[in-house]
Amino acid sequence: MSLSNQSRYFIVVAAFLGATAVMLGAYASHGLSTWATPAQITQVQTASQYQLFHAITVLIVALISSLFPHRLISLSLWFFTLGTFCFSGSLYYLVFLGSKLLVLITPLGGLLLICAWLCLGISMLFKQK
Repeated sequence: MSLSNQSRYFIVVAAFLGATAVMLGAYASHGLSTWATPAQITQVQTASQYQLFHAITVLIVALISSLFPHRLISLSLWFFTLGTFCFSGSLYYLVFLGSKLLVLITPLGGLLLICAWLCLGISMLFKQK
């Protein structure tokens, strides 16, 4: 199977998201308790879980996009990536920098993730384009 450039790009993105999710999740479990509240620890754990789950999703969808090229699958890859950065990133920003500046980005990230899942599902209902 030959991978498209887009698939390769998103596999790299998935690897980055996966690695950083593991690092931040480990820090939440082992180092964060020295200065963070239990609520902040829970926020980082939630962010890292969503990030790891969607890193695996991006990896799988990138592979699917090579088998079934469709513009909605491509769109879902972008939505998964941006949604993960917005959702998890804004939670990390809140905890590590103590700023609520990006608080409205969290629900936007969730909305992008929902759109990504819908794009992926809808793309499977239609013929390859």
